[in-house]
Amino acid sequence: MELPFPGMDPYLEAPGFWPDVHHRLTTVLCDQIQAQLQPHYTAVITPYVAFENLEITPVRLAVVPDVGILETDLPATASNLTTVAPAPLVVTATMQVPTRYARLEIRTVGNEALVTAIELLSPVNKRPGVDGADAYEKKRQELFRSEAHLLEIDLLRNGKRPQTATPLPDAPYFILLSRAERRPRLEVWPLSLRTPIHPVPVPLRRPDPDVVLDLGEALRQIYRSARYERRINYRADPPPPALSADDAAWLDAHLRERGLRG
Repeated sequence: MELPFPGMDPYLEAPGFWPDVHHRLTTVLCDQIQAQLQPHYTAVITPYVAFENLEITPVRLAVVPDVGILETDLPATASNLTTVAPAPLVVTATMQVPTRYARLEIRTVGNEALVTAIELLSPVNKRPGVDGADAYEKKRQELFRSEAHLLEIDLLRNGKRPQTATPLPDAPYFILLSRAERRPRLEVWPLSLRTPIHPVPVPLRRPDPDVVLDLGEALRQIYRSARYERRINYRADPPPPALSADDAAWLDAHLRERGLRG
């Protein structure tokens, strides 16, 4: 089955899917770029581990009786019997678990100098706090002070966006490009569910021309190869946060038209 959306599929943002989506997209994009690079450049995948907040589903517990009756040699008295009140509420726990991710880098052959960093943002990059978005912004500022370009791909509606001096438009997804020679200016591509994702440039060192990153084709490729349609329930709502009223109405009509909702 083909990707059912012209742009990004919001169901791929679910915590149960995203680490796999992230891994597959990074690999496909690396292969895309590698095929276009001149011999003195190489595209490499750099793994890292992030601690993500995930909901842990509770296991089914044995029933705890209201009153325990024990066999004992002591005579039965009121003090021998204990009434245990069952918990009136059972909830899921949020735990930080290590999750493997990777970033894509273009480096020079020989001295391994970083030319372009490509960040496909993960939930930890956008999680408010010193160990999340603040840590990512610190790394981002270090790149801004370097001679390396930075391309950021944000396919997650939840969390804190990368910081910009000018407010970003109202869109669910973004690609942002910071060329080293044009800083502090950022090139921005707002993305949506409804419209195709067009290829964007990936800069190299001057005077070498840009190469091309085709995120839309990469999404279609991993959707086919991973067979995500077998796992996604399109009759349910997408993972939070809620879509805008217009996008939610469009999504419902679109999925019904494609026969994925009754």
